[in-house]
Amino acid sequence: MKTQAIVTNCVRILLFSLVAVFLYWTASEGMYVHLYESSGEFFRLLGEHVALVLVSSLVAVLVALPLAIFVTRPKFRRAEWITSNVANLAQTIPSLAVVALMIGILGIGFVPAVFALFIYSVLPIFRNAAAGFSSVNPDLIDAGRGMGMKPIDIFFKVEVPNAAYAIIGGLRTAIVLNVGTAAFAYFIGGGGLGLWIFTGIELYDNSYLISGAVPVTLLAIFFDYLLRGVERLLTPKGMRVSKKQAHLKATATA
Repeated sequence: MKTQAIVTNCVRILLFSLVAVFLYWTASEGMYVHLYESSGEFFRLLGEHVALVLVSSLVAVLVALPLAIFVTRPKFRRAEWITSNVANLAQTIPSLAVVALMIGILGIGFVPAVFALFIYSVLPIFRNAAAGFSSVNPDLIDAGRGMGMKPIDIFFKVEVPNAAYAIIGGLRTAIVLNVGTAAFAYFIGGGGLGLWIFTGIELYDNSYLISGAVPVTLLAIFFDYLLRGVERLLTPKGMRVSKKQAHLKATATA
């Protein structure tokens, strides 16, 4: 286990060093010129990008979470297989194909871009939420019933806290994926930093490409760490300890 930790830290240091070298090189070559020369346009595109990600992720949560709750109830567990396969099918379609398909259905603009991103957000949120609710120890639910708790109280005080780790994990995955996929919104007039990325590709201009790609990468990292913090706050302390012990055990076994 100690050797595994040393290797992990060495890889982490190596990756951070490569990123630092890349950022220094791109800065020394003046590839971020558009960030300060066109700062107004940058913040407009950044706002559009964030709006695409947050709106599509919110809609996905409003659809996927109730669906996961529904299929994990004892009476409706048979529907979980069908729902999971439909969600998996949607995920197998290439992101660019989904964006192109939306043009024929909803036209161009912000709404079709949000809908395309929504399709990609549903699966990780639904799958993790369903797995989280399914993994709740039945003994805890029986204990709640024995204490005289109502079904609604068991759901919010027993099931949700124990499934929170998996639910937030799915949301984190969906948002990080959406940050990258939102760049394709440029092709259907959805806005976002994809405008600079693909302008740079089309014009063979690395300054546009880097000025769009690096902020998208940093935005994905920001959301990842932000949701890790939320995950830690919402997950009960006992669950965090058990997850850590399980991870250490799996690492030691490997």
